[in-house]
Amino acid sequence: MTPKLKISTATGVDQRDSKRRITPSRMSASTDQSQFSKLRSQAQVLDRDDKLRHLRDEFRIPSKAEIRRTTLEDHQQKEDRSSNDPDPAPSPAPAPTDETTTCTYLCGNSLGLQPKRTATRINQYLQTWSTQAVQGHFKPLSDSPLPTWLDADSRAAKLMSPIVGADESEVAVMQTLTANLHLLMSAFYKPDPSGRHKIILESKAFPSDHFAVLSQIRHHGLDPATSMVTIESPYSEDSLITTYDIQSLISKHAADTALILLPGIQYYTGQLLDIPTITAFAHKHDIFIIWDLAHAVGNVPLHLHDWDVDAAAWCTYKYLNGGPGCIGGMFINSRNSLVSTTITDEEPERGYGKRLSGWWGNDKATRFQMETKFHPVKGAAGFQLSNPSILDITSLSASLEVFELAGGVSALREKSKKITAFLEKSLAALSEDAKKLFRIITPSDPDQRGAQLSLLLADGLLDPVMKSLEEVGIIVDERKPNVIRVAPAPLYNSFAECVTFAEGFEAALLATQK
Repeated sequence: MTPKLKISTATGVDQRDSKRRITPSRMSASTDQSQFSKLRSQAQVLDRDDKLRHLRDEFRIPSKAEIRRTTLEDHQQKEDRSSNDPDPAPSPAPAPTDETTTCTYLCGNSLGLQPKRTATRINQYLQTWSTQAVQGHFKPLSDSPLPTWLDADSRAAKLMSPIVGADESEVAVMQTLTANLHLLMSAFYKPDPSGRHKIILESKAFPSDHFAVLSQIRHHGLDPATSMVTIESPYSEDSLITTYDIQSLISKHAADTALILLPGIQYYTGQLLDIPTITAFAHKHDIFIIWDLAHAVGNVPLHLHDWDVDAAAWCTYKYLNGGPGCIGGMFINSRNSLVSTTITDEEPERGYGKRLSGWWGNDKATRFQMETKFHPVKGAAGFQLSNPSILDITSLSASLEVFELAGGVSALREKSKKITAFLEKSLAALSEDAKKLFRIITPSDPDQRGAQLSLLLADGLLDPVMKSLEEVGIIVDERKPNVIRVAPAPLYNSFAECVTFAEGFEAALLATQK
């Protein structure tokens, strides 16, 4: 089925269904190249005036040759390694242009690029380990920028807290996203089968969130058929849900809802939800709400403390560029992590909320006394379990240093809105024949999206289009069966790359019709 043409330019917004419509033109099957020439000229000016353009040099951007390679080392590296071999096997020569030309990487919503300083920091960590061994836990080194391993999680929380808009004590860098969601639900989902027992989530939630909710409900001996409620919009064909949709469902089930789990940004559509308004509405009905911020953290400004968010969890390998599967993060509002007793009290557990506990959640001052009596440190750190991976934290902290160089998320958001709008403008310049084959399902309002446009393709086009894009060195993300997600990350993407994508995307679309 060919998707209905509901794409828009900046001036053609249909407010009834949030789809964008393009004014019909007399373009030929292939866009007049003067359109792309104009866009390239505009991109050149925008990139020249970009106050954050220097940050691109902070990242390792793969070349076209590298993304095509099926080996870890390139031709020259192999030759160097085999130089002592009297008769090395011949290898094909690489394409000279592609060796130095960077690929067009618009996939930071799936995995962020590697900061150049990551290798430096990891090598410093490895050197600490090799020269100090166990002493690395406690021994500061005067010529190293790294904290001791005992304090590495605290430093990471300090770097993370301004990115999520929280007090340092409300942030813990620990575990991974789904594990942290389970830890939060184990502490704050307290169902009463005869009272509040339901969990509300969106119908198109990321599968892992859905699985976590299902397992939590079943863990308490309840049935998801009666204890899980999903949000769907009766008006949108693109899985967009309005604040009104969410509030209506909360109102309907408020009497027996114990918890809400929602995404800050919906992974499939790129829609940014109204976190403060929805949080306040949940509190009005005395419902605890947890936010999955996987696609929001490092992407849009967050003010979790000021918004009075109850709790949140996120991963760090997308816009935060921590590396694949890197350690996660968690926010717990200070009012939900109070500790009012001391470990010497007769029943110290009366002074803090129940949670799954481990020794790294113990007060740091008494942690290494090896007492078998648990007493958490105040704040989110009291929910930690095991000592965290220092390798992970070192990688993450290297990227968070770049966020400091950028001046924080607010500065990045300013560029993000501009570059995402320019990507949208570049797509609007495609030929009419190309436009018939896709539409944008991400909201057109810049305040209702982050750095992502989701493109819904006609049936059967995803695989050939992705293959064509990869062949010309363009990396984007796919979500089967028909969606391509394009994410211009303000830290390292340029306006020119938006035009490169639009040109490659049009060629890929039209090639499927030959």
